[in-house]
Amino acid sequence: MSWLVIVFLIVLGIFALVLELFALPGAVVGIAGSIFIIIGIVLSYVKFGPLAGNLTLLGTVVLIVVAVVLFLRSKTWRKMTLTTQIDSKVNIQPEHLHEGMEGVTLSRLAPSGKAIFGDDVVEVFSTLDFIDPNQPIIIYKIEGSKIIVKLK
Repeated sequence: MSWLVIVFLIVLGIFALVLELFALPGAVVGIAGSIFIIIGIVLSYVKFGPLAGNLTLLGTVVLIVVAVVLFLRSKTWRKMTLTTQIDSKVNIQPEHLHEGMEGVTLSRLAPSGKAIFGDDVVEVFSTLDFIDPNQPIIIYKIEGSKIIVKLK
């Protein structure tokens, strides 16, 4: 067995760990990568002695740190991050809405969507059915900020 096999196992293990951390969560690839690294280090201790084993262990730790740092600095990491801003608001219910009030759906309620009551556009939820746009509805129940409607 040569150094080539040991280096291959360690590099394969580091590649698997980087994949586990940043692309394929689920622990299977990470466990396999850890096993490859451990086998490579143990083989270097067994075949070439304690000095070579210690150097291999130190080199592996340095290589793992370098691989993670390089991956974090690459543009690949930036492509995986969320950059959009969320500017929506929680459904703030106008105070004059009440049960039994009539309105019209603006979008399809499947089971939630937008409806208009007077001049107020709010998010509403249908009781159980899908409701098409431009259908007359009434407020069935108000639970906190959740407005439940049904067809008129």
